[in-house]
Amino acid sequence: MNIDGQVALVTGGGSGLGEAVARELAKHGAKVAVLDVNADGAQRVAADIGGIACRCDITDTASVTAALDAVEAKFGTPRIVMNIAGIGGAKRVIQKDGSPAPLEDFERVIRVNLIGTYNVIRLAAARIAKLDPLEDGERGVMLCTASVAAYDGQVGQEAYSASKGGLVGMTLPLARDLAQWGVRVVTVAPGLFLTPLMAQLPPEVQQSLAGSIPFPKRLGKPEEFAALAAHVVTNVHLNGEVIRLDGALRMAPR
Repeated sequence: MNIDGQVALVTGGGSGLGEAVARELAKHGAKVAVLDVNADGAQRVAADIGGIACRCDITDTASVTAALDAVEAKFGTPRIVMNIAGIGGAKRVIQKDGSPAPLEDFERVIRVNLIGTYNVIRLAAARIAKLDPLEDGERGVMLCTASVAAYDGQVGQEAYSASKGGLVGMTLPLARDLAQWGVRVVTVAPGLFLTPLMAQLPPEVQQSLAGSIPFPKRLGKPEEFAALAAHVVTNVHLNGEVIRLDGALRMAPR
């Protein structure tokens, strides 16, 4: 799909990887909708790239529907859906005081990262299916954001790894399910990237983490993730695949 002139929706677009993706797509001529629970962040990015900002909770159907309605009213139905929004968190199964980890913490991570992503996909896909097909019969493309934690989860990352592993496992059946409508689904599993959250860590901690990456021995740049996301859009034969973007990193247990 040629990005130029297409409508794109980016969840989590108000900062980090999502912001980089929103800017990359806009650079290639897309009309971008920036969705984020952080309304200020979404507005900042949208103002910079000439897009539209929507405060959106991806776990809430009414919130996602309202955002899709706003995007359609402004630009039209998005053919490009970038699911970048997600949360982290680590908690050992048995706490220091001997008590079990709160179930609510596990549920929250699964709800945002896995269920929230599926919520956006199902609601957007139903609209994309009504569009006229482009070249090769393609109507749309969706990208999900997993993590190397889906494969190399560390101690305490049960919830996060399960949520990202769910996205990995969902990729192929989604691609098969939506194939009849000409909608592709691809997932990217990034390693250690220099996001705003990572930037808050002390420099020596960042350097230590970067040192665990075989090559290049540095944290990933959000622009590198965004470049891959854009390539997924333009390469119509990429479908049903999970791509690790990690510099050959394999995470240690802790």
